[in-house]
Amino acid sequence: MKTIFTTGQVAKICKVAPRTVSKWFDSGRLRGYRIPGSQDRRIPREHLIRFLKEHGMPLGELEDEAMGKILLVGSDLTTRSSLNEMISNDDFKIEIAASGFEAGIQAESIHPDCVVVDFVMGREEALMIAQNLRRNTEFNETVLIGLLSDDDNASGFDRSVFSETFRKPFDAALLAERIRTLVSRRKQLA
Repeated sequence: MKTIFTTGQVAKICKVAPRTVSKWFDSGRLRGYRIPGSQDRRIPREHLIRFLKEHGMPLGELEDEAMGKILLVGSDLTTRSSLNEMISNDDFKIEIAASGFEAGIQAESIHPDCVVVDFVMGREEALMIAQNLRRNTEFNETVLIGLLSDDDNASGFDRSVFSETFRKPFDAALLAERIRTLVSRRKQLA
């Protein structure tokens, strides 16, 4: 994953001439910095993504990096639809997994930024999914949220496996905002 781009690389991504990118940079519309002692310009990934979004340009190869990926595991239709309403499709891509097995396959294939495990599938399976994700070093930084059902109480299991837990019924807007905050924090550290 590239973090700094040259004007030539930005030109290829935007499908414009390098001179156009230089003009965007010099006018202050595209933020970045100059290499000390030369005229070469460098544009950090986050500034390029912000520029492309602000100007309605396609993200191209940066789309996977720019969009947050959420994996919903075992959630019921009500939870899925309320979360879908609250999370923008421009910023997040939501994938669904019905079982622990499916969750493992999906996690390996899409490398989600956030995994939401719904305890409606059963406490044991939900905990097993969370613990398996935490054991895999590839998912150390993945935001993991547990949705506890009414009959689940916090006692009897280690909550530190999860980044956060919410008890049902929950405020979907609050959950969506928390996901946005935690994922953006994670993406800045990456």
